[in-house]
Amino acid sequence: MDKTVEFAIQTQELAKSYGTTRAVDGISLQVPIGCIYAVLGPNGAGKTTAIRMLATLLPPDSGSARVFGLDVVRDASAVREYISLTGQFAALDADLTARENLLVVARLRGYRPRPARLRAADLLEAFELTDAADRTVKTYSGGMRRRLDIAAGLVIPPRLLFLDEPTTGLDPVGRNQVWSIVAALAASGTTVLLTTQYLDEADRLADRIAVIDHGRLLAEGTPDELKAAAGSGVFTVCLTDPALRTPAADILTRRFGIQVTAEDSGRLELHDIDATQAAAVLAELNRNGLTAAEFALDRPSLDEVFLSLTGNPPHPSAA
Repeated sequence: MDKTVEFAIQTQELAKSYGTTRAVDGISLQVPIGCIYAVLGPNGAGKTTAIRMLATLLPPDSGSARVFGLDVVRDASAVREYISLTGQFAALDADLTARENLLVVARLRGYRPRPARLRAADLLEAFELTDAADRTVKTYSGGMRRRLDIAAGLVIPPRLLFLDEPTTGLDPVGRNQVWSIVAALAASGTTVLLTTQYLDEADRLADRIAVIDHGRLLAEGTPDELKAAAGSGVFTVCLTDPALRTPAADILTRRFGIQVTAEDSGRLELHDIDATQAAAVLAELNRNGLTAAEFALDRPSLDEVFLSLTGNPPHPSAA
């Protein structure tokens, strides 16, 4: 690998069709080395197809893709030396134990018997599966299977790990366990590209997010950049004296020309307000002898980002 390469992944107008269906429609991305990069989109958006092309499992129809500077078509064998892929469904033998599964993978990846046993033991400990190492996988919970599946993908530590829908179907405990694993991998220097349809997962884990739908890239950036692009937030002010809510709302409406919602509790709500405007609102209240007991500026959520980009709410329960 060229030591001067800045990006783990670079694509240019990457495209793939199945018959008349354009699964991936001209996507261009740059994924920095060492980051967690989330590809966010609903079921059927083209996320898995994109991963399969980047992992050299599927040739693109047009465009190009490079992994650590290597072309995924011309240099497919070299690309595979740097990557590991964990798909949506666990690639495990349910009739074998966790230890046996890891030993099989290790031997297939070229380990001699003793180093294979040591590597399996290390992974079982790292993924907190030592106590269940000699139980058959069919007795495992969904979260345990997912952790073991990721462990199998790390028998030879990859520079780039693809995780396709890593927490689909897991309960909250399992999801949090996988999130901790992903964060630890990135902290150790592994670049992680994960696909997800869970907005909270992308917001929690990702350094950068690409939002795709119907095979097209709709937006790309850090979570904060995407939220900022969706518009300003909602500013709420709770007055010390709730009885003054109506005159306070009138003052703010006249001064700023915006609609203010006043609640019986003394809570005022102003929409499409940024931080500078929020400060001006507080100053205006203070000039008129109105004091705020508390206030908060809520930025747009990723749900709102997704809605503004696609015109549809997310469907996180989709398989």
